[in-house]
Amino acid sequence: MNIHIRLLNESDPVIISQAFQEQGWEKSAEQYLHYLAEQQNGERVTLVAELNGVFAGYVNVLWKSYYPSFREKGIPEINDFNVLIKYQRQGIGTRLMDRAEEVIQERADTAGIGVGVFSDYGKAQILYARRGYIPDGQGIHKHDRYLKWGDETTIDDDVVLYLTKKLS
Repeated sequence: MNIHIRLLNESDPVIISQAFQEQGWEKSAEQYLHYLAEQQNGERVTLVAELNGVFAGYVNVLWKSYYPSFREKGIPEINDFNVLIKYQRQGIGTRLMDRAEEVIQERADTAGIGVGVFSDYGKAQILYARRGYIPDGQGIHKHDRYLKWGDETTIDDDVVLYLTKKLS
């Protein structure tokens, strides 16, 4: 099994979009063209995983997180981490995370990541805990605010718990 991690390139957006459509997820090629443009201007690094030459997953490193606490502290964020369902549990996610942390370590001593709070994110929650990520202590966040006692909200992909890890 040959896992190769490389930077996003011009031929990837359509391939990635189609791969996710095949598993029933809507991810537009435009999203990845946007990632490519941001990578070219230094705002993000998008790492692509291939298994035996076939697209299997990707992850981003955002140098300036959209999450206010990370942005204020200069903590780069590991963001939009996805491995195709058919390639999960084969070490691809671990390799992507290893490489993302290496990229961050070139410029910072702490990595940040956000994770959803419901069961769809259970595998990610376990992976991040095993890798040493701990909650940042700010509670759960949605859109532009922290949720507080008594707040009501719809639990969806936008309700996030943010975690950090000191990189040695």
